[in-house]
Amino acid sequence: MDITLIIFIVFGLFILLSSFFTVKQQTSVVIERFGKFLSIRQSGLQLKIPLIDRVAGRVNLKIQQLDVIIETKTKDNVFVKLKVSVQFMVVKETVYDAFYKLEYPHDQITSYVFDVVRAEVPKLKLDDVFERKDDIAVAVKRELNEAMTTYGYTIINTLVTDIDPDIQVKNAMNRINAADREKTVAEFEAEASRIRIVAKAKAEAESKRLQGQGIADQRREIARGLVESVDVLNKVGINSQEASALIVVTQHYDTLQAIGADANSNLILLPNSPQAGSEMLNNMVASFSASNQVGEMMKKGNRKKLKSTAYENLKTTEKPEEPETEV
Repeated sequence: MDITLIIFIVFGLFILLSSFFTVKQQTSVVIERFGKFLSIRQSGLQLKIPLIDRVAGRVNLKIQQLDVIIETKTKDNVFVKLKVSVQFMVVKETVYDAFYKLEYPHDQITSYVFDVVRAEVPKLKLDDVFERKDDIAVAVKRELNEAMTTYGYTIINTLVTDIDPDIQVKNAMNRINAADREKTVAEFEAEASRIRIVAKAKAEAESKRLQGQGIADQRREIARGLVESVDVLNKVGINSQEASALIVVTQHYDTLQAIGADANSNLILLPNSPQAGSEMLNNMVASFSASNQVGEMMKKGNRKKLKSTAYENLKTTEKPEEPETEV
């Protein structure tokens, strides 16, 4: 009697406990009675008739993601692998359709993704696939929404997360990119070299201009100094010819002194003999005298006398030639 009571109590507790069940958050439970759909229960503590009602299944209402990898070829015959991530979910209002109309939603979504990608990518070249991957994702989402809405699924978003061409194609693309960058570097280096050359040429031209201006100023000041020196010598009774000759001889010896003062100088001034100064002075005096006579004769118009005088002056200034010695 006691054993029967215990069994009855245990059975009653089992029936009582099996009448209650819990549903987690973001989950829906499908209840069937004798194999026929009865109701959909949401999150919380729920009640069912034991041995009559049963939990047929649970539907996840969270956003799920499915990654699909597809291999296809582009318009320029390059095989490429694309990774498409599909984010989808089941809303509460369509739990019945999601549970009863579609048994393997992942397989269904994968099939549609394959179909859309292999229809869109062959229309594009490889470079266009990289540039228009968002267009491919939009096309996949549009097609999936039209198909999966019937089965109670909503497509949240589709993303083309990876584009992986064949390894040889990637190497070729890298070489092309490297060559293009080297070309750009060469162009910039050539432009920089051109700028340096132009700047150097401008600097040299400016330097030459300033140097020429300095030489011109120097010679202008030398000429002024010579004029002042001649004026001073004229005041003490030395005429212009003798003063000019004296100045030239003085500068000649000053130059020799400056050259001799530098121990590391390799410059040789010719003629540099002791007689060079007196010869230079005589030649200059004779030249000035001849030029004055020529000027006076040209004024008087006596060309015949001019020729004879010039010939005599020339004979006095020229050195006698040494006779040739026969061997």
